[in-house]
Amino acid sequence: MNAQIPTPADAAAGATPVMMQYFEAKARQPDALVFFRMGDFYELFFEDAEKAAAALGITLTARGNHGGAPIPMCGVPVHAAEAYLAKLIRSGFKVAVCEQMEDPAEARKRGSKSIVRRDVVRVVTPGTLTEDGLLDARGANRLAAVAVRAGAAAVASVELSTGEVECWAVVRENLASALAALGPSEILVPDRLFADEGMNTALRSAGGVVQPMPSALAEPAASEARLKRLYGVDTLDGFGPLSGAEISALGLIAAHLETTQAGRLPALTAPRRAGEADVMAIDPATRTSLEIEKSLSGSREGSLLGAIDRTITAPGARMLAARLARPLLDPAAIEVRLDAVGWFVERRPLRQKLREDLKGLGDMARALSRLALGRGGPRDLGCLRDGLARGEAIAGLFAGAPAPLDPPPPSEVESALSVLHAFDHYELGAFRQMLADGLGTELPAQARDGGFVAAGVRPELDQARALRDDSRRVILQLEAQLLADSGVALKIRHNAVLGYFVECTAKAAEPLMAPPLNATFIHRQTLANQVRFTTVELAELDARIAQAAERALAIEVATFEAWREAAIGVAAAIQAAAEGAARLDVAAGLAEWADDVGGTRPILDRSTAFEAEAARHPVVEAAVKRSGQPFTPNDCRLDGAGAVGPRLALVTGPNMAGKSTFLRQNALLAVLAQAGCYVPAKRLRLGVVDRLFSRVGAGDDLARGRSTFMAEMVETAAILTQATPRSLVILDEIGRGTATYDGLAIAWACAEALHETNRCRGLFATHYHELAVLEGRLAHVANLSLKAKEWNGDLIFLHEAGPGPADRSYGVQVAKLAGVPAPVVIRAREVLERLERETGAPAHLDDLPLFAVTAPGVAERSGPSAVDAAVAELDPDSMSPREAMAALYRLKGLLN
Repeated sequence: MNAQIPTPADAAAGATPVMMQYFEAKARQPDALVFFRMGDFYELFFEDAEKAAAALGITLTARGNHGGAPIPMCGVPVHAAEAYLAKLIRSGFKVAVCEQMEDPAEARKRGSKSIVRRDVVRVVTPGTLTEDGLLDARGANRLAAVAVRAGAAAVASVELSTGEVECWAVVRENLASALAALGPSEILVPDRLFADEGMNTALRSAGGVVQPMPSALAEPAASEARLKRLYGVDTLDGFGPLSGAEISALGLIAAHLETTQAGRLPALTAPRRAGEADVMAIDPATRTSLEIEKSLSGSREGSLLGAIDRTITAPGARMLAARLARPLLDPAAIEVRLDAVGWFVERRPLRQKLREDLKGLGDMARALSRLALGRGGPRDLGCLRDGLARGEAIAGLFAGAPAPLDPPPPSEVESALSVLHAFDHYELGAFRQMLADGLGTELPAQARDGGFVAAGVRPELDQARALRDDSRRVILQLEAQLLADSGVALKIRHNAVLGYFVECTAKAAEPLMAPPLNATFIHRQTLANQVRFTTVELAELDARIAQAAERALAIEVATFEAWREAAIGVAAAIQAAAEGAARLDVAAGLAEWADDVGGTRPILDRSTAFEAEAARHPVVEAAVKRSGQPFTPNDCRLDGAGAVGPRLALVTGPNMAGKSTFLRQNALLAVLAQAGCYVPAKRLRLGVVDRLFSRVGAGDDLARGRSTFMAEMVETAAILTQATPRSLVILDEIGRGTATYDGLAIAWACAEALHETNRCRGLFATHYHELAVLEGRLAHVANLSLKAKEWNGDLIFLHEAGPGPADRSYGVQVAKLAGVPAPVVIRAREVLERLERETGAPAHLDDLPLFAVTAPGVAERSGPSAVDAAVAELDPDSMSPREAMAALYRLKGLLN
């Protein structure tokens, strides 16, 4: 079945009013699945229903007919919509949510045939999620945009769930690195740029859903106008000197938000501008190779971030991830972060108390964003109330220390504390106090559920609640008053027709119908034995009781809206407080990790030195410690100038000896140090690295028609064309994917280019031992090797890096350790001995006897097998058929 959605003109023919609403919503969002609210369900129709049913695994049904055919339909419950939305978004769909904009009772007031008003309230895309159930609490969810103007490129991003906005001017060749640093979920790209193959390559490597946008939306004039509307300003001068490309990229984001948020303005920070000169460039292949933010399996566990993250709060975790993704280049800015970490390292009791207090902080930035977009509820206000109160307590923790803090907190800590003092900021303090006084303790998810305004805040709400909850008591009080005033035995009763009324016997009713009581008691009904009256007060009370629940809820909803607007009014102060708390969390968390692993403060400067003493791999060390094994630390000295170490170190040694670990750990030291972290080493002096490159491990790119070797060469080409004298490069096994002599030639030429042309610091791991001669031919090349030794025929890895080349690779021994069958290992050793014994060995390989089982000496070295021994014991001439069959089964069992 492929039920095409009718065009608006075709849809008008014979469509019901409700389906006409659907067609109008679909016409506005033709490329999105429309969640059409009908009571307690979101319904989907036509092609949308077919696609959603297949993606969600739900039943496809039909509703009515259109054009003579049944209309395909499926639906999801409103209360469980988040889970279904998440699955559709992960499957690559956009979803337009078409909500009921009024209560059905309101629609009926316009006439019996009136239908509920509906409208699209948002379009859900991967980069515009704000609900906690759709987001990773400890991970960012960024919407990015790319623009190119007059040859200059820019990347902009927004984290809609927190309101954080950034823009980044880049050269076109570095777009892939810039996008990889952001890790966006969705990327907006002007459609004209898809003709550029370099742009397509950058987009493919960045990850995230690519969303084409009309190029007209990226025009500077239109982009500037949208930005002004988005921020409610008359000029962009307050954001600094934005380039045309930056304005275009930000304008694409503004256009996307206008469409997807249906006119709701999010609470955004001013664009934070960054440049390529501010952060270390790390291309996508290097990020994947080094497993900085996620492991090769795609999980946080096993990554550098997973190993060092000791943050308590979700905002702190996101900030740490952002710092690791974009390490700084300015030593002074890095020192500011290190000062904060070092200050907490030295104050363990204060750090522990701070970390305890951070546990109740909540995610204020995301709560604020939901409130600004109209998706928040009382719990989000409660998050702001509790978070601001906890922030005030944290600030008081430092101010109320038993003794003056000596030395005082460094600037990073002091600035964070200053924004947490809510009562130092009058409007923020007043807002916090308003929520503290007004919000109740039990808070519902949605304002429409009511019950969240504390008693005593709104007298009219208290009165409505009293009527709603205590109507019987109020009626009895009025009954006693009327009895006392009239002296007549009467009762106040209720039925569905009359509502509340006064009832008494016919004889007792006579005084009520005569002056002066008839001015108070209004006759309503006479029955055989009873007469019924009302009073002005009772009629009013009846109406108030009937409307009490509705009125109480309306007052609460209005109060919520007032508080929501107040939150938006102090949005900047709330965002600053949230960021300040995250900075404290990151600094204290990194101090905790440094304490756990014995980390040290790195020394950073603008030299080209890299001096690491007793350094360890943070991820591998954590893994081996869990298994109860020690990690062997190693030194590494490099210097682009060749003063304190070689420019290029050639690393040799057996497989499994730790070459890749050694290479990666030194690259990760640079990432940690420039992100502002302590490092797992006895000492590290680092001349800041402008670009980090890693080519470790093999992988193909079949989707783009690239073999493993081609992928390796593409990455190597990028390194050789982009590395500068301030870069750090780690390369592993260049040239291994082709013929031996070809590979050796490529590896040799690459080593020479890195040393002579790029002049960068580098670690070059190889099994081509012929490269060892470069130490004597190039001025700043040295050999390093990872040590191993043989003991009683077994290979023992020492995991120690020392000067000099390895004498052999021990590949056959490693094959034995890996469980390669003994005959294959013996045959490999025989071939190796022949190759090592003879010069020009490859030319004489045809002299080797074929097949290990026929080679002389194999049986003697390995001894008779169990099968051989069993066969030798057999006497076929004396065996019965049953015995022969049993013998065959025994032999088969031995083979298995």
